[in-house]
Amino acid sequence: MLALIGFISITTAQQKTTQKVVINTPSVQCEMCKDRIEKYMSREPGIVSVKVDYKKKTTTVSFLTDRNDIEQVKTAIANIGYDADDVTAEEGSYAKLPKCCKKPVEKSATPSQLP
Repeated sequence: MLALIGFISITTAQQKTTQKVVINTPSVQCEMCKDRIEKYMSREPGIVSVKVDYKKKTTTVSFLTDRNDIEQVKTAIANIGYDADDVTAEEGSYAKLPKCCKKPVEKSATPSQLP
């Protein structure tokens, strides 16, 4: 009986708390971006799952709260080269992204188009 109680208390002590967050990743453009983020983030400590939806431009991440927090998750995404909510992509990583994974260049108005 005592062994059973000890086993139950060890089991409950090992339960980890996870948090699921949805992060806006507006610079995600394609399937390659999706694969890059999911692959990189799955290697981060405490990350349980990652799902990128490049059509909605969101990344859903579940992580262990004793190993990560939302700011660390957003920073990790930014370090790959992608914007994550209010955290801007790291310039060096962004520069190394394939052309298809970079933000579309906005066309600026030429003088002849101005009123």
